[in-house]
Amino acid sequence: MTSSPDQQPATDPGTRPEPHPDRWRALAVCLSIGFITMLDVSIVNVALPSLERSLDAGASQLQLIVAGYTLAFGLVLVPAGRLGDARGRRGLFLIGLIGFALTSLGAGFAPSDEVLAGMRLLQGASAGLLNPQVVGTIQQLFTGYERGKAFGYFGATIGVSTAIGPALGGLIIQVAGAEHGWRWVFFVNVPVIAVVLPLAIRFLPRRAPSTAAAATQTGRPRLDVPGLALIALTTTAVMVPFVTTTGESGDDSTRWWWLAVAAALAVTTVLWERRYQRRTGAAVLDPRVIREPSFRNGALLGMAYFAGFTAVFLVVTLYLQQIAGFTPLQAGLVGMPFAVASAVAAQQSGRLVAAHGRAVVVVGLVLVVLGLIGTDVVIRLVDPPAVAFAVAATQMVAGAGSGLVIAPNQTLTLARVPLDRAGVAGSMLQVGQRVGSALGVAVALSTYYAALAAGVEGGAAAGRALLLTVALVTVALVVAVVDLRARRAPAAA
Repeated sequence: MTSSPDQQPATDPGTRPEPHPDRWRALAVCLSIGFITMLDVSIVNVALPSLERSLDAGASQLQLIVAGYTLAFGLVLVPAGRLGDARGRRGLFLIGLIGFALTSLGAGFAPSDEVLAGMRLLQGASAGLLNPQVVGTIQQLFTGYERGKAFGYFGATIGVSTAIGPALGGLIIQVAGAEHGWRWVFFVNVPVIAVVLPLAIRFLPRRAPSTAAAATQTGRPRLDVPGLALIALTTTAVMVPFVTTTGESGDDSTRWWWLAVAAALAVTTVLWERRYQRRTGAAVLDPRVIREPSFRNGALLGMAYFAGFTAVFLVVTLYLQQIAGFTPLQAGLVGMPFAVASAVAAQQSGRLVAAHGRAVVVVGLVLVVLGLIGTDVVIRLVDPPAVAFAVAATQMVAGAGSGLVIAPNQTLTLARVPLDRAGVAGSMLQVGQRVGSALGVAVALSTYYAALAAGVEGGAAAGRALLLTVALVTVALVVAVVDLRARRAPAAA
């Protein structure tokens, strides 16, 4: 028997303040920003062949352009959330908006692949600054049923933006042209922010009284800068051997020693975080939260799942354009059935997880694995143009499963975390997901391009990368089954 987490009101009903009069307008601003920051995770996928030709970018640069955004996004989440809680979210929201607009312009005008990779890192950092303020603002403005409704809108917005990114990117490149259409994939953010910025200034609330008092009492918020640096270095060390491509002189086997460096950095990170937590209670990876089995299992599940499923869209899109000869728009549209099925399943996931708990996530992961295996098979065996319809069908199965995984896993992972640590736990969960995405993209792209360089046929090369994503999602499935058994054991006893 499983039970859903109880939703506790933020304040006592007898002392609950009057609802903010502009809360729904502020929510519209938050949803707009959530939309464009998550859109940039996937919209660039269909633009990779275009910018590869335009900037003569190599495989390593392409990996950094995609994974760098996600990695910087994740690493900024924790300090940005703590700063927003202690110093007020409105100012950071506006700084993040302006930063995102400027870095989008910089990415669009980038004269080289190195400059573009750097701009993507800064753009991801701006998105990481914005995301906690969006979530915190919704938490601040809404209570009870309205809060659940607002977060439901936010979840739907994130799902839609990620799913339609490839199709929208394909449309932009179709209109603007293959040579420089990729630039408009980044420019499109600027007019959106030009509209949203004055609305943010008008409708976003200033610091809540309770937040102001907390900031006065505690002084400057503690930021675990060494911890964040160690996490970044560890992740980078893992990524290096995969973003170091094989050159004309042959593969350099010494690059795999970076994994030993990563292992040493990981041990150092754990030791530092324990020490920092004992001294300050403000470590990025709070050991008290990690010791909770349901959180630990859910965070590991989320990291493995995001490492797998994020890379799927990239590999499929590259195959459809580079090997099957589809236009960017056609390649983007192939992913729409995944989006539709995911949205429909996600709408039902809240009710299902309340009734069946972790079993819903297990079923969802099984569907994702089956859908990805089906995608691998049809890419290897079906020739264009029929491959597009076959991939769309298998991706629809995976999409239905994905809708039963992401939100339910977040709900179950945070359910047993004490309320006074919920903010830290939520940030830790998101960091794991973003780091997982960055690693998954780096490894999958490395596998794909290495296979092509070795003379492997295009469909088989994409199939190798897809098998890797299947393995990662299977790891998530194993963790889900273990967690399901652990949750059922006390009830059985």
